[in-house]
Amino acid sequence: MLLEGKNAIVTGGSQGIGTAVSLMLAGEGANVCLTYRNHQHEAEAVVRQIEGMGRKALCVKCDIASFTEAEKVVKSALETFGRVDILVNNAGMNWDGVCWKMTEEQWDRVLEVNLKGYFNFIRHTAPLLKEQKSGRIINVTSINGLRGKFGQSNYSASKAGIIGYTKAVAKELGAFGVTVNAVAPGLIETAMLKNSEARDKIIDLAMAEIVLKRVGQPEDLANVIAFLASDKARHITGECIKVDGGQYI
Repeated sequence: MLLEGKNAIVTGGSQGIGTAVSLMLAGEGANVCLTYRNHQHEAEAVVRQIEGMGRKALCVKCDIASFTEAEKVVKSALETFGRVDILVNNAGMNWDGVCWKMTEEQWDRVLEVNLKGYFNFIRHTAPLLKEQKSGRIINVTSINGLRGKFGQSNYSASKAGIIGYTKAVAKELGAFGVTVNAVAPGLIETAMLKNSEARDKIIDLAMAEIVLKRVGQPEDLANVIAFLASDKARHITGECIKVDGGQYI
């Protein structure tokens, strides 16, 4: 197992990509602290699955945009596991609108969650990783942070910011044996997509771009994150790895 004895925090672990990542890390041997905001029952179900693998797990309710709530999550993980080795910043949101109609609230909230939320968790885990001179930080961004998307200027800006933030933090923490990378998914078939009334239209538009002609699954992203969290990726830092079936090409 790649992550035997490691301890991870995964934000937004109650559904979709976050659940796949939490279960993948646990399957590779890690104990997992996952956050949720509105899906307590789903988060508790993920905890039970992880415990069924023989790992330790806990879930903590958290608005990742809150500096103090993020700090409480990190403290809870530290108290439960004794140390933190891996941080996966995954939780995020979108609130779409064209730039000439977007409200200040739409802009501010998406940036608070998607960008400041990542800062909050890195700010509270970085001193721990720096002190122990080891650790892995993986930030989930998006190919739309690389290319932009019509109707998602706030989302695209936040995801682009994550890429720049990843590279800067990689430089700051590299001397302490801590790697910092980002993964940029294309279209991933989560429950949100499956339940969308526009599912077929969204998939058709994406399939016109995806060269592998398959829709990504949460496990496709989780596999890459587990690799980046492991010692096998010890010489990779500051990278943004696209997991998109060639959608960005």
